[in-house]
Amino acid sequence: MARTTGSDLVPQELRVLVAVTDTRSFSGAAGTLGLTQSAVSHSVRGSERKIGAVLFERGRSGALPTPAGEKAVAHARRVLRLLDVLTAEARGAARPEAAEGVLRIAAFRSAALHLLPPALKRLRARHPGIEPRVRIVREVGRGTAGEVADGKADIAIATLGGSGLFPPGLVTGGLLEEPYALVHATGQRAPRSLPLVDWTENCGSYTRDWWAAQDWIPKATIEAEDDGAVLSLVSGGHGMAIMPALSLVGAPHSIGITDLGPQRPTRMVGYATTPELAGSAVVRALVRELRATAPEGMGLLSSGV
Repeated sequence: MARTTGSDLVPQELRVLVAVTDTRSFSGAAGTLGLTQSAVSHSVRGSERKIGAVLFERGRSGALPTPAGEKAVAHARRVLRLLDVLTAEARGAARPEAAEGVLRIAAFRSAALHLLPPALKRLRARHPGIEPRVRIVREVGRGTAGEVADGKADIAIATLGGSGLFPPGLVTGGLLEEPYALVHATGQRAPRSLPLVDWTENCGSYTRDWWAAQDWIPKATIEAEDDGAVLSLVSGGHGMAIMPALSLVGAPHSIGITDLGPQRPTRMVGYATTPELAGSAVVRALVRELRATAPEGMGLLSSGV
């Protein structure tokens, strides 16, 4: 498809692309935006002509974005978000100390449970005009950072320095180094002899290297997608696990935690945002509060903390 030169997409066309993706249909997008279905179809065809690529596959299963469409929609979300931020930043220019506006946050489960609450408490107290919206996202593959890259979040609490799937081009910063520990049922005298209960949350490259060098770690016999499920299985005596400190905050007394020694693995937990949003007042405000409340050195967490 040939690209139409000299024609840029306008915000309404971007909104149509996002709505078609979210609803997976032209009719659904029409209902969301208050347009006719023919108007949505006309807008999508116009966007495809301007870009020079087919953006959606139309079929009985609905309208699904092509690889070109996925890229276009990710950028559309980010551009539309910047337009929102532009308004809020301009409105608050006369009062730079009082940030305001929506702040979309993506966080993995343990970070949402133990890192975000104190930071959000301080954020609300200092900046009541900021409206945090938090989504809990599994930290696997592109994880929380992928939500930022795709325009679905402004800032992510993410694992840094690990997955090769981490989206390029984001601005990142560290918050804490999270140590891992051996977790087992309380009273277990030989926890390293137990079967391994594992789950697939992202870890850093140092942790992967450490793991590969340990000949005592067996192949996992149970795999879980949630750290709470891992702790429940371990508590019931079904095996041992190697887990990061944030997942062990508040662990019940039925869980025993054993230090893995001075060479124990760690992972870096930090934040990720886009270059465009890194300087926005709402993102900078949250980063300040995360840095103010994140533990500087987590150490080994004991049971029942």
